[in-house]
Amino acid sequence: MPKLSERLSRAVEGRYEIMDELGRGGMSMVFQARDVRHDRTVAVKVLLPELAASVGAQRFLREIEIAAGLVHPHILPLYDSGEAEGLLYHVTPLIDGETLRDRLKRDRYLSIEEACRITAEVSDALDFAHSQGVIHRDIKPENILLTRRHAVITDFGIARAITLGGGERLTETGMAVGTPAYMSPEQARGEAVLDGRSDIYSLACVTYEMMAGEAPLAGRSPQITMARRQAESPTSLVLLRETVPEALDGVVLKALSRLPADRYPAAAQYGDAVQMAVGMASGAHPSVSTPGQVTPASVTTQTTAVGTAASQVVGRLPFWEELKRRKVYNVAVVYLAASIGIFSFLANMKEIYGEASWYSWLPILLLVGFPVSLFLAWTFEVSREGVRRTGTFEVAAERGRRWPLISRRALITVLGIGVAYAAFEIVRRLFF
Repeated sequence: MPKLSERLSRAVEGRYEIMDELGRGGMSMVFQARDVRHDRTVAVKVLLPELAASVGAQRFLREIEIAAGLVHPHILPLYDSGEAEGLLYHVTPLIDGETLRDRLKRDRYLSIEEACRITAEVSDALDFAHSQGVIHRDIKPENILLTRRHAVITDFGIARAITLGGGERLTETGMAVGTPAYMSPEQARGEAVLDGRSDIYSLACVTYEMMAGEAPLAGRSPQITMARRQAESPTSLVLLRETVPEALDGVVLKALSRLPADRYPAAAQYGDAVQMAVGMASGAHPSVSTPGQVTPASVTTQTTAVGTAASQVVGRLPFWEELKRRKVYNVAVVYLAASIGIFSFLANMKEIYGEASWYSWLPILLLVGFPVSLFLAWTFEVSREGVRRTGTFEVAAERGRRWPLISRRALITVLGIGVAYAAFEIVRRLFF
């Protein structure tokens, strides 16, 4: 079977001269090409053949045509699209720059100011697209290009075409539409009707990653990530990076709310709130370059949003409060209760302790047992890697659903201690 580049070269012969491969992903490949008619260098993105067969040419071209009507400084324009020899492709300018993913691979963390500027520019582009009735559905660092210090969104219309054209068949084959690390909870659930607030959630994931070094609630697999999105709230940015202003932390966490109704209703409001939050931290309104203008009404909205978010942020917690929030106290109490039960039973065995009552051991047990129990809780429940990486206390990852008050790991440990003690008593009474 000929290579995809050879098939594409034959399919577009006379119109485009395919040159080098620029990159590939799970759904497409990108090639550098020369536009023969206009004598210019362009980028040609072609869907993988198996995906193209599921989507269908007519639906793909219709969605691309809709996306082609989006003319905005921070949206990559579309030159051409088509279908030939079973291949679906579209043509865009070749941007002199890199993707946000390339930048994050190199630097991992961006400055607070740059992360907010990129967020504001992408928000402005999304707000324009949403006003035209177009939802992106796959906002992620790979689809954000950085050129001359500005952000440009790519691949408008692609995710929607894939979703509408082959959603059920793709699900059957195990191919997900979208990227789990940036999917909104409603998109991960497979809801058919999405609105702009789903894109806002995805963009907030990107904002979070630019400042924290990783996407929020990231798991070891896509399934774990999507499950955590349905049940957990992201760790505060303030706890992961102390230079993040509390107001900005509140804005991002609001955009990451599990329910769409709790997020910002419009992408522009999220972008405005981000700018206002970083401006509040520096004492001046930030000079972020965006095409849109801020009206007095939007300023009032963003001020209210930031003020509400900031009032909900608790900031960095003291050591003991942090342990309480991370359930370490709960685990320690279980260990302590188990140890009290065991020691009280032993203390009432007259052949070992004579006439001494177990109550006389209780003060010593509490003084010694609780620190020991807290140490056991820390050992079993707190992630070493999380403490090393973030400087705060992260509960160790566990398989399955989290229990509300105590972890399954702690209960299994206590049960194991009880079984071992029962075995010891049986052996002691039978043979000694």
